[in-house]
Amino acid sequence: MKSDTSLFDDNPDVQMYSTLAVNKVLNSNTTRAVMVATAVDRGNWFPALALGVSLFKALFINAYHSTDFEVHRNWLAITHSLPVSRWYHENTSEWTLDYPPLFAWFEFGLSHVARHFDNKMLSVENLNYASPATVLFQRLSVIFTDLLFIYAARECCRCVRDRKGTRDIFNQPSFVLAVLLLWNFGLLIVDHIHFQYNGFLFGFLLLSIAKHLQSQHLQGALLFAILLNLKHIYLYVAPAYGIFLLRSYCFTHDGSIRWRSFSPLRLLALGSIVVSVCALSFGPFITMGQLPQVLSRLFPFKRGLCHAYWAPNVWALYNILDKSLATLGVRLKLLKETTLPQASMTGGLVQEFQHSVLPSVTPSVTLICTLLSILPALASIWCRPRGARGFLRCLLLCALASFAFGWHVHEKAILIAILPLSLLAVESREDAGTFLLLSTAGHYSLFPLLFTPAELLIKCALMLMFTIFSFAALGRLYSGHGSLLHPLEVVYLSGLVVVAVACELVFPLTPWQQKLPFLPLLATSVYTALGVCYSFLRLYVTLLRQDSGKSKQL
Repeated sequence: MKSDTSLFDDNPDVQMYSTLAVNKVLNSNTTRAVMVATAVDRGNWFPALALGVSLFKALFINAYHSTDFEVHRNWLAITHSLPVSRWYHENTSEWTLDYPPLFAWFEFGLSHVARHFDNKMLSVENLNYASPATVLFQRLSVIFTDLLFIYAARECCRCVRDRKGTRDIFNQPSFVLAVLLLWNFGLLIVDHIHFQYNGFLFGFLLLSIAKHLQSQHLQGALLFAILLNLKHIYLYVAPAYGIFLLRSYCFTHDGSIRWRSFSPLRLLALGSIVVSVCALSFGPFITMGQLPQVLSRLFPFKRGLCHAYWAPNVWALYNILDKSLATLGVRLKLLKETTLPQASMTGGLVQEFQHSVLPSVTPSVTLICTLLSILPALASIWCRPRGARGFLRCLLLCALASFAFGWHVHEKAILIAILPLSLLAVESREDAGTFLLLSTAGHYSLFPLLFTPAELLIKCALMLMFTIFSFAALGRLYSGHGSLLHPLEVVYLSGLVVVAVACELVFPLTPWQQKLPFLPLLATSVYTALGVCYSFLRLYVTLLRQDSGKSKQL
């Protein structure tokens, strides 16, 4: 008697139906695999990711908001209630209009929507007005304008090469990049709790970078010109744009810099874009003879070297060194008691002060230090152009140099480096390590912005989730190639945990809270400044390795 298998084998009808069944199963599995791969390739996950973060932002509508909330409410009132000629002269509130005119026009447009929520918020005399309707409108306006940031993030993801042959989206650089951008911890707390419009502005920056990566240089230049006229802090990265476009766009593609390869028409096109945008923004104020008044609001050099919250930069280290030397000098009786720095130096106030031992720093000194620190990066993309990704690296170095050495730097400006660095982090193992260092130290430096007890758990949980994802996702992208961080870098980040516990949990329970209320601020600024400055040097080392032909990128 034959076995069951032989019976099936000898029966032609059974063989035919068995073959059909097997083929159907195989085709079904193949179709399913193709569908999964297509879903990954097309990024069908992106809308869900964007919708999720938008809904998440809505949870913070009734959370703490800083004085920046009143700043922007006041600007809504100024632009809506007063003629254009008085916008940059109005000083009923201490929070005067000090952004470029294009942002003032942006506030003017928002004000026409705001009047349908609560018209009282548009009165200049209603200082510190924050009715529920006003809070709702202000919060929703930030969430709505973030649509530009979401679109820019999508364009950046399209510039990243995904890995073929994998169905796991967690192994796809585009997915990791989307999470790093859309769910960025710094943007979430600065815009949607502390309150600002950075997401809207970073949308222009990231979209401009994406256009350059896509070789659409005129569009990239136009977007950056608009951005500069919305917020002038982006002058930090303007040198990178200028040198890159002059070298890689105005000269023809043969790689030479001889005059016969120079295109005056391309230079004229770029100049026309910049002049047109500036004329649209500043034109009305120029015709009214108010340009000097506008510029005095944009560049208030009397505000002092450091912002109210110390930015984690070179000057934070310089300040603490001066204070330490003065204290040591008094104890050794080398200096008089009056030499000690006043508490205002570390008191979180916006004002000028003189250093006690070290030479006092002037705006011109910070400018010279900044220019000297960006010259190697600018020289690199001029002498050895590497396309848009070389430009992106130069942009990051300009942003970090300006942050490290600039005058009256805001701590929130660290995001100008963290967000664009996300693009390089998903494509280069070395840059991934730099991103982990810079984002962890830079994001923790923002903790003092949210100082109320109610937000303690929120900021800790958000940063913890973002940091864990960053380490896990980037570690997975470069698995099998060793650790992304050196042992000493791991030790530094471990020390950051100790600083966080001491400043956020232990210090409030000690008697020092009354005597030295700004000690946690000082400790946070100084410790994170070490990480930020080190990341800046690490990024420069990567650039020098590329220049010497020893880059080890995947």
